[in-house]
Amino acid sequence: MAAKEKSEKKKTEEEVQIPSDTAESADQNETAEAAEVVSEVDGLKAQLDEMKENYLRQVAEFDNFRKRTAKEKEETYTFALAKCITEFLPVMDNFERALACETTDENYKKGIEMIHAQLSEMLKKLGVSEIEAEGKPFDPALHNAVSQKEDENFGENTVCQVFQKGYMIGDKVIRHAMVVVANP
Repeated sequence: MAAKEKSEKKKTEEEVQIPSDTAESADQNETAEAAEVVSEVDGLKAQLDEMKENYLRQVAEFDNFRKRTAKEKEETYTFALAKCITEFLPVMDNFERALACETTDENYKKGIEMIHAQLSEMLKKLGVSEIEAEGKPFDPALHNAVSQKEDENFGENTVCQVFQKGYMIGDKVIRHAMVVVANP
């Protein structure tokens, strides 16, 4: 019986040990699985952060593209308008010359004045303004000096005569005023 008891005792210990080993391996498996899950979560967080950063960069790039495109569109419009207006300016000059001429036909003069007024109004609607020149200090950014003369009626570097009017669209000069500068 002693041998039988020993064998039963041995079986009981083995039975007790087996669950003990299984519990340890289960804890190890759970720990390994938890570490795997944590690692996977960290990887997903890193991937999410990277995607967020890429998204924000794309949004910023698109915003810059939109602003650049709007600016280029505005510049293209202004350039095209300036080119078109430049072609009309000689017509405006001729109307001003016609207005300066003496005529006995009042209807003719009135017609020229009406066309000149209409053309002037059209230029104003398009944002075109005349460059003030006569009596103003000479500014090479606005004026093109074609001659100089000494004149005591004007100050130093003052525009004393305008040969051809200059025009601007906003702050952009589309034609410089051709002027004579007094007392350079």
